[in-house]
Amino acid sequence: MQQFLQIGKIVNTHGIKGELKVIPLTDDPERFIKLKKVYIERNSVQEEAEIEGVKFFKSMVIIKLKGMDDMNAAETLKESYILVDRKNAVKLAEYSYFICDLIGCEVFDEKRGRLGILHNIIKTGSNDVYIVKGEENKEILIPALKTVVKEISVEDKKIMVCLPEGL
Repeated sequence: MQQFLQIGKIVNTHGIKGELKVIPLTDDPERFIKLKKVYIERNSVQEEAEIEGVKFFKSMVIIKLKGMDDMNAAETLKESYILVDRKNAVKLAEYSYFICDLIGCEVFDEKRGRLGILHNIIKTGSNDVYIVKGEENKEILIPALKTVVKEISVEDKKIMVCLPEGL
């Protein structure tokens, strides 16, 4: 399991005082308000940063980091990711998982056996869709419904499904 979880992507600066415009990569952007410490990932290196202020603008989160006091300094963080460590991650409901923990899991069908590796997840609003890459890089789209996904073991990196007829 990954030690750090991505919760936002810095896409631009905001104003001239070093604020950062962030696309939230979390289901609950309000969680940024409660955070005191985050990590900024640049070139696969994580640097600790202290949050000084948070506000919201349209679908973006505007963050002010301690010591980041001008637009030029903020500009250097564009395209970086904001991370939290697992102990500061959101507590998940039962039978909920972090996407990063599911990607890379082997997917098996109860009748057909191994289908492939979970490559990505599409969030559709009503239910997620698992993109599984099987033999010869062939993609299988599996709806993440309780009637289809029977068991998930993050520890064993395995997902058991029962595909409906025709899928």
